[in-house]
Amino acid sequence: MRAVVLNEYGSLDNLSLTEFADPVPGPEDIIVDVRATAVNYVDLVIISGKYQFKPDVPFVPGKGPAGIVKSVGSDVTDFAPGDRVVAMAEQGGYAGLTPIHRNNCYHLPDSMSFTDAASMALVYDTAWFSLVERGRFTEGESVLVLGASGGVGLAAVQLVRAMGGHALAGIANPEKADLVRDAGAEAVIDLAADNLRDSLRDQVFAVTDGRGADVVIDPLGDDIFDAALRAVAWRGRMVVIGFAAGRIPSLKANYLLVKNIDVGGLQISDYRRRRPDLTAKCFEQIFALYTEGKISALPTVTHPIDDFRQALQDVQDRKVRGRIVLTQDD
Repeated sequence: MRAVVLNEYGSLDNLSLTEFADPVPGPEDIIVDVRATAVNYVDLVIISGKYQFKPDVPFVPGKGPAGIVKSVGSDVTDFAPGDRVVAMAEQGGYAGLTPIHRNNCYHLPDSMSFTDAASMALVYDTAWFSLVERGRFTEGESVLVLGASGGVGLAAVQLVRAMGGHALAGIANPEKADLVRDAGAEAVIDLAADNLRDSLRDQVFAVTDGRGADVVIDPLGDDIFDAALRAVAWRGRMVVIGFAAGRIPSLKANYLLVKNIDVGGLQISDYRRRRPDLTAKCFEQIFALYTEGKISALPTVTHPIDDFRQALQDVQDRKVRGRIVLTQDD
């Protein structure tokens, strides 16, 4: 099969589109004929060798491909060749075929295209776990989504709206205000404002009647984390999902006592391994909201797999408004 292969950790120059061995399913595995795979920021982190775990090279990057089941292992009874699925693989999506354990494969609704499925994969489930599982969101609450113009951020804004909450979109680029408002944000919080330590809190308090945000979803870290912590409401919850802005922050635990707030983290890959039941519930709800028209795939640009390098470069350069999906020929 053809696949994008990483031969050595480091730069995008270490990737090549080449022939790679077809995967062979184990007893509980499914082989998916890949039709679409999104390009994610985390792919760049993995390629650089700075992710939490490092697969042995050479390997095929790419998370969350969508496609058609080609074959199944001897112990698989809930999937069959021809089924349309999204495969929440940790790697292997930038290839013609990818193997996936049956616990991490999900039947697609008839109305969902492969492109939409790939576009929504990883960002919507990350947003759902941040909001529902780790953030314990309830209807009517205010949610501050930092980095709201990114993939997870836009997905979180849509989910907050669909679940009856109030989404506050934290962005640093005012040119993306329309993007987050279209996703359902009720207010835009300027993360590039002067004196962010005070100005972020002031902005959030101004649109929450002085209460603050019940939930904060933070993929950024750095000084933005420090400022956002001050904008959390009494008994609020802050969920850390990454450090895209740079510095890994620390905090003084006494602040947690003063406002009775919780700060937690999310590493979604652990949930896929340890709690496949919760992951299945997550996708069931996401697919239901999609089918009901309450959420949709993010704005998406498609490229053939041959253009993988440019697609990754565009994500690295933050040129993307929404998502990029790589497609395979039928």
